[in-house]
Amino acid sequence: MAILRSENPDFLNDYITHISVVKGLAKSTVNVYYQDVRQFLRFLKLSRSDVPDITPDMLPEVGIRDITIEDIRTVTLRDIHQFYSFIASECGNHDKIRCRKATSLRSFFRYLTKQAMLLEYDPTTNLELSRPKHALPKYLNLNESLALLRTLTEQNGKTQLRDYCILTLFLNCGIRLGELVGLNLSSVDMEEKRMRVLGKGAKERIVYLNPACMSAIREYLFERTQAETDDPAFFLSSRNKRISRRRVQQVVENALKAAGLDGRGLSTHKLRHTAATLMYQHGHVDVLTLKSILGHESISTTEIYTHLSDSSMQEAMDHSPLADVRRKNKS
Repeated sequence: MAILRSENPDFLNDYITHISVVKGLAKSTVNVYYQDVRQFLRFLKLSRSDVPDITPDMLPEVGIRDITIEDIRTVTLRDIHQFYSFIASECGNHDKIRCRKATSLRSFFRYLTKQAMLLEYDPTTNLELSRPKHALPKYLNLNESLALLRTLTEQNGKTQLRDYCILTLFLNCGIRLGELVGLNLSSVDMEEKRMRVLGKGAKERIVYLNPACMSAIREYLFERTQAETDDPAFFLSSRNKRISRRRVQQVVENALKAAGLDGRGLSTHKLRHTAATLMYQHGHVDVLTLKSILGHESISTTEIYTHLSDSSMQEAMDHSPLADVRRKNKS
């Protein structure tokens, strides 16, 4: 979604510039933060206009250009609590979404207080929300992953080599959707058997390529070099332009359906979980190495895969053929 700066107050546009340029957040993250802050400002304006019953369909009609920094200086923790009550009861936002919006507002008010120094008091300082329960991520097991790749091998079509290469990189390297779409021809070093990916916050990291990836890339590159285009993108669409995020999602969705693995809430990001889980469970990869491969900021994010391993071991124990055998009571 494009950010229309002409519709925003100056302090909001300055905040967008700060998180985009100074902090270097990804475009998608900037858009999410912007939408969250804009929703809050729209709600704030309505709540102070004596509107009796605010409904979600009212918000898109509310302009925020005329909101001043003086209006923001009067925001209290009570205003923010009212906003969270509204998005929970009227918008149906669950815990995870509400926590994300808390992060957005904290970032916004911290900027106005610390960086722009337009506020003396940050109303989000004492904001407390219950943390969402972390569910173990969905992933494919080893046999399902093999079946998915086998399905693409057996298919014919103009994009078969490209699609197989896409699935191979997802399942072996654990890269994100945006990282895969952003790959250029210059990103892949066949001699060194590695590729450079641009992760969150424009942070670059090196991902090494195993024999399966090298083979899939070689086959696809033979086809890729025949394309009549000046586009530097590694993966091309049928129009010889950089492949879109949505098209890659469709490739994955179609492959999952063909393999009989659809209907389980799987996605490109779940293939990232699959790669990490298989590396940890079958590749004897330690958590610190896995953190570097995945490009995680915090080790706590990576530790979810140790829990997955524990869960798998518990499941294996429960499915033992002797699991239900108990000593008979002789008495």
